[in-house]
Amino acid sequence: MKKSFLNLSVFVIGICLCASCSLLSSAGLTSKGLPSTQAPDKLTSTTANSAVNVDHALWDELLKKHVKSNGMVDYKGFKNDREKLNKYLEMLSSQEPTKDWSVQEQLAYYINLYNAYTVDLILKNYPVKSIKDIKGAWTNDFVKVGDKTISLGGIENSILRKMNEPRIHFAINCASMSCPKLMNEAYTAAHINEQLDKAATEFINSDKNDISKNSAKLSSIFDWYKKDFTENGTVIDYVNQFSNTKINSGVSITYKNYDWNLNDTK
Repeated sequence: MKKSFLNLSVFVIGICLCASCSLLSSAGLTSKGLPSTQAPDKLTSTTANSAVNVDHALWDELLKKHVKSNGMVDYKGFKNDREKLNKYLEMLSSQEPTKDWSVQEQLAYYINLYNAYTVDLILKNYPVKSIKDIKGAWTNDFVKVGDKTISLGGIENSILRKMNEPRIHFAINCASMSCPKLMNEAYTAAHINEQLDKAATEFINSDKNDISKNSAKLSSIFDWYKKDFTENGTVIDYVNQFSNTKINSGVSITYKNYDWNLNDTK
């Protein structure tokens, strides 16, 4: 028993010492039993074949009101709409996903859950310069789902990353300048494939990456989560699916420094 505990401790410490520790945060060691259905290779948008269709209209309203088209967030505005945000969070927490939910419903639910509770976390600590200044931002279990509580890291690493859909990395937002932007619309099963395509395309062609035919200076996200992007090829192969400029095969990749400053409109 002591040996098993020691091995687990070494494993956790190893994660924390790795280069990607800042984002992985040693979290994601448990899904708390919440389901994560693998997405098909060709995901379609649909509300069919699901036991539940969750209504994300309130979150959509808040996002359209308090998130600019460039992804910058008006946290002061969100604070003024605290009652509506709390109502949405309570609704999310009352909906516990099951295996009877379609993969489309699960993806939309978990992405919105992650993003809404990240905004909630920032508001609870506002004003704050960076989410990294908040102790246990990704490891503390504070996200309520049914009778369970789970961490942001748990949602990302033990649920979303296991759904065979790398585009989730461009949909979840960690409240930082170098993160893929927070979309000013809620993800829904009815539009999930198109929304994920939009998120991937906008991020890859943004200033978060410097891309030319013979040069690839990419977001550190592609380094931290390389395994997720290389199931069917190289990182360059993946990026070229969405990039307006196609990178030549064999180009060496370098990775940009990550700006963890808050994505705040001030």
